[in-house]
Amino acid sequence: MKADLNLIKTLHPLEIKVIVNNEEEDDISASIIIEKLGFNEGQANKTIEWLNSKGIIEEIYRKLNIFYKATERGLGALRDGFVEEKIINLVSQKAVLASNLALELDIDVKEVRKAFGNLLKEGILSLDLDKQIIINCLDGIEANYQKVRVLLERAKNSDLFRESLTTEELLLISNFAKKKGADSVFFKIIEKLDLKFRLSSFGLEVKNFLMKSKLTGDELTKLTPEILKNKTYENKKFRAYNIHIPSAKTFIGRSNSYLDYISKIKDKLVGLGFQEFDGPLVETEFFNNDALFMPQFHPSRDIKDVYYISDPSMQESLPEPYFSNVKLAHETGYATGSRGWRYSFSEDLSKRLVLRTHGTVLSAKQLINAKNPSRYFGVIRCFRYDQVDATHGVDFYQTEGIVIEDGVSIKTLLGLLEIFAKELAGATEIKYVPAYFPFTEPSIEIHVKHPVLGWFELGGSGIFRPEVTKPLGIDLPVIAWGIGIDRMALMHLGLNDLRDLFTYDIGDVILRRGKIDAKVRNL
Repeated sequence: MKADLNLIKTLHPLEIKVIVNNEEEDDISASIIIEKLGFNEGQANKTIEWLNSKGIIEEIYRKLNIFYKATERGLGALRDGFVEEKIINLVSQKAVLASNLALELDIDVKEVRKAFGNLLKEGILSLDLDKQIIINCLDGIEANYQKVRVLLERAKNSDLFRESLTTEELLLISNFAKKKGADSVFFKIIEKLDLKFRLSSFGLEVKNFLMKSKLTGDELTKLTPEILKNKTYENKKFRAYNIHIPSAKTFIGRSNSYLDYISKIKDKLVGLGFQEFDGPLVETEFFNNDALFMPQFHPSRDIKDVYYISDPSMQESLPEPYFSNVKLAHETGYATGSRGWRYSFSEDLSKRLVLRTHGTVLSAKQLINAKNPSRYFGVIRCFRYDQVDATHGVDFYQTEGIVIEDGVSIKTLLGLLEIFAKELAGATEIKYVPAYFPFTEPSIEIHVKHPVLGWFELGGSGIFRPEVTKPLGIDLPVIAWGIGIDRMALMHLGLNDLRDLFTYDIGDVILRRGKIDAKVRNL
């Protein structure tokens, strides 16, 4: 490539300023340009991008810096104390009902709920049958909060770079950041790419041409009425006009990258011989829970975890003979050799309407009309009353599936889970964890390791219990799974927060699209 007048015409004044104000041995970066030439951050980054694309500068250094910044929530906790500690101190002194916590502490109800929820999840506290708070274990808790307090004190004065933290400190920060919601995170994880450039050999040629042409980047770019009136054009040069520059692009509508990813998952499963099923968002408790051998006293059916429909609140009737069979399975075990849950089954509770809480509801419905052998899957929107954070949402997509045929086993299931984790989610590290679900035995959770968030659950799976299959007319082994597609996308698209999948920030979407589209194409 040769430095000539045609090339000079394509250079923006900002590019010219960077070129003529740097020598061969000078490092060029956004921060240096801002300090040296007075550019703002946007101008500096854009100018470097332009110069690099034209080969005028070349990259000499690249490093991804990860650091942690104290949030308003974290600074507030440092100033006023941890709500979690206040709860523990109160419960240590006297018996307290969960419903009275906020009143006893005189703290905002939302803050107390978040903190109490964290303590429950970590197993530090629990509730007895009377909803009274019980302390399970306080080993190391005070020391951990003191360490977090020290980290916040450090972060208050300056950002915490990953390299400056010990393994224990990184784990502590990661646990707090991962377990808390958007408005309760103590530390914000920030990734920043540090790049440095220098003028390339071609860039030096361009600089020589600019110096000979006596161009500085201060040339006038527009001739306006004000310039003519004030005669500020005198003793000034105008930027050369380039008639070869293409017109501005028209940004037309495009498909959503996340929906493209979901389509690719569907294509993959259809290619493996699966048929797709679907169903309504509103389901009865019968199919959502009862048909899956989930007892009517199970804690996940509590009003705090489920969205109930108020009008109408119940379905008039349930399908027979399946309702009667499921009722017997709960009360006596039906014809399975099981004793069931041994309680009085409520038909009214079974008729209640809810927003479906998991995709397995459609698997239960599909068993009624399933063929042998057969494979079914669905991409299903589910709803749960949950705390929103980097890996949780109140509504989310699951891919749900079942395989019905003689000879299917845990080995078959593990093979399918590996496809989800490695091929569709793009995970490189996976592990299988024993689990418990009322409707499967054995039960398995699949966990994957995210480069920033660490290990988290991708989904649950197992072999349907006879108490699920026989009342619905199936006398064959059935393997089943429910995998969080949002979490799969988190891994595959290289994101650190589920909420980025649904961002309203169009600028962020545009910046990510190139990377996302490339990964979706490679699925």
